[in-house]
Amino acid sequence: MSDAVPPSTSLPAVEIAAAVRRGERSAVEVLEEHLAVIHEREHEIHAFNLLMDDHARVAAAHVDRQVAAGHDPGPLAGVPVALKDNLCTSGVPTTCSSRILEGWCPPYDATVVARLRMAGAILIGKTNLDEFAMGSSTEHSAFGPTRNPHDPARVPGGSSGGSAAAVAAGFAPLALGSDTGGSIRQPASLCGVVGVKPTYGRVSRYGLVAFASSLDQIGPLAPTVADAAAALEVIAGHDPLDSTSVPEPAPELLARLGEGVEGLRVGVVAELMGEGIAPDVRRRVEAAADALAEAGAKVDDATVPAATYGLSAYYLIAPAEASSNLARYDGVRYGLRVDAPTTAAMNTATRTAGFGAEVKRRIMLGTYALSAGYYDAYYGKAQKVRTLIIRDFAAAYESFDLLLSPVSPTTAFPLGAKAADPLTMYLSDVCTIPSNLAGDPSVSVPFGTGDDGLAIGVQVLAPALAEATMLRAAAVLEDAVAGNHPGGRR
Repeated sequence: MSDAVPPSTSLPAVEIAAAVRRGERSAVEVLEEHLAVIHEREHEIHAFNLLMDDHARVAAAHVDRQVAAGHDPGPLAGVPVALKDNLCTSGVPTTCSSRILEGWCPPYDATVVARLRMAGAILIGKTNLDEFAMGSSTEHSAFGPTRNPHDPARVPGGSSGGSAAAVAAGFAPLALGSDTGGSIRQPASLCGVVGVKPTYGRVSRYGLVAFASSLDQIGPLAPTVADAAAALEVIAGHDPLDSTSVPEPAPELLARLGEGVEGLRVGVVAELMGEGIAPDVRRRVEAAADALAEAGAKVDDATVPAATYGLSAYYLIAPAEASSNLARYDGVRYGLRVDAPTTAAMNTATRTAGFGAEVKRRIMLGTYALSAGYYDAYYGKAQKVRTLIIRDFAAAYESFDLLLSPVSPTTAFPLGAKAADPLTMYLSDVCTIPSNLAGDPSVSVPFGTGDDGLAIGVQVLAPALAEATMLRAAAVLEDAVAGNHPGGRR
């Protein structure tokens, strides 16, 4: 590991919000403190594609005026929040880290962005990502890679690597990412922060630039489980603008974090603990299982047989949906336009210049999987495998309340180590993809370090809409890794 300066830390979001609401801290003061940290290390980390300094200062001053007038600005009052750069933000460039959206400013806010504003949060910038969220290292960005704050020679994970790095470096107490196959949880694990993928439909996707619409979900990254729970309470809940939104109010999460795991049945997923998982990662998952058992949970081995086919099914379903979703970038309606003598030539020239190699690779794979003569053999069969995965998870949840597994097979790998080998890179998501295919929630919780001293997260998985139970277990693990239970000690 390098001799890099360790990441900065900031107060938890819930503490900042409480202090601002009581008038003990100024939102402007909190913002300037975080901007100072950003300006000190951003050149080294590159977590952001765009800083929204001026917008943020106006918003922070407004929060302070509300407090001075005796009004409550909301549950995230004065909390700086970083937004993944695939979330539409009114009047602010939203690039998806792609040249093809060059110069495009959305005329509206994504629902989650609007809800953060209403909760008093201060939006400080748009974070870097793998182009159109396609990647596991944040190296596939038109604006260059993001670096891991714990060791800038290594990746932060992806595709929400900028958001994870922003939280890990102390640039923001909260960030939002999107998770299609592990893009919140895997970078959370590699950067040593908490990352939540909610149940599909729990959080509105309105205003999220689509990658794979049946898989995409927005969720928070935070330094603590409580902060992640507070953010999820704000952004969750039904949205009539999203036809896939679950018609339920936002769940109560923060108030239930202290309920513990006494009597809960927890299964360690055997299929996600075998070949390809580094020994130090496996040991941390086993230690997490011990910690839950010591806290009163009943822990046993679990099996989700079809999970072993998750990677294969995902890399047909997700590219197929991406091929359809990205057809809209044609040089006419959004962003970049490369002129040519005919419309067809202009479309081709624009897409050739605007899309990076990984996006082109997935578009071609998806188009092939959807083409006449191959649809049933590839896309249709992948959807049948997805059904098997859903059934196997449902069967496992008949015997267990929660499941436990690794998040990433390894700790953070060096920049460039897997960039030239897409198949090796894709294996980074082998443990996270199954819950995307099932639509169930899961969370990455920091649980110590590996043999190289780098962060390792463990994954708690839950049945649909069981975020409250899932986060209770995550809070127990967070407590355990601090040394309050022997199973959590390194």
